[in-house]
Amino acid sequence: MPTSASCRALFLTAPASGQGKTTLTAGLARLCKQQGLKVKVFKCGPDYLDPKILAQASGDAVEPLDLWMAGEEYCSQRFYLAAQDADLILVEGAMGMFDGSPSSADLAAQYNIPMLLLMSVSAMAQTAGVIANGLANHRSDINTVGLIANNCASQYHQSLVEEHLDDSLPLWAALKNDPDIRLPERHLGLVQAQEIQHELEACIEKAAANLAATDILSFIENLPETEFFPAENQQQFDYPQSLTGKTIAVAKDQAFSFIYQANLDVLTAMGAVIEFFSPIKNEPLPECDGLWLP
Repeated sequence: MPTSASCRALFLTAPASGQGKTTLTAGLARLCKQQGLKVKVFKCGPDYLDPKILAQASGDAVEPLDLWMAGEEYCSQRFYLAAQDADLILVEGAMGMFDGSPSSADLAAQYNIPMLLLMSVSAMAQTAGVIANGLANHRSDINTVGLIANNCASQYHQSLVEEHLDDSLPLWAALKNDPDIRLPERHLGLVQAQEIQHELEACIEKAAANLAATDILSFIENLPETEFFPAENQQQFDYPQSLTGKTIAVAKDQAFSFIYQANLDVLTAMGAVIEFFSPIKNEPLPECDGLWLP
């Protein structure tokens, strides 16, 4: 087995929730896919909703990674395996850059993934650059490579944002407020992807088009590769074949949808056959040895 694997990687973060991280991560994944890149996307922190939106954008399953919930060894292994196959790894942060323990910054620092700061600059001018500098320079163990100024009103507004930006923190993109790329939300987060398939696809395509009109691809092309290493104790991922010959029925539809793909992958790795069925469509329960109602 190779001792390491390398590819370009980028961690999208923000000063707070509601800045547009999910929309623009999805748009960037779609844009890079349109350019012929193999993109692997991860989501920082436990999250059932955002990964499905990001999966639709990238065309591949998206797994949440969290240092506390999954552990350093597991996160190391997932990044390492992804880097063997991907041209670009994208990670969407959770909440604000330093929120939580461990935070998005902690995950990025652990694996030396450069961070791209996304910030809504609505109702700000030069102050936006000052805030961006402060976030980028708060810790010496993170590498913040640029800023996306979201909800930027005009070229003049962009020049004001850039006025106090450090030379080491270039403006990768300035994006105008676009209601066509705003994802619908509920009190606990975004609306589930399967509820808004048509609208979501249009939103992702428009976000990709907006980013394509900027210089963001040239910045990504110039990113150095990040080196990822396998878990030190790889034997823990050699799962016992204790479910060989067993069938697990899993309810899956709009009502039963809070499922981590990693859980399904472990069941399969242990030898189980997964059979999905939809209770709300009145589909019969498959013949099975176990039943999961997520």
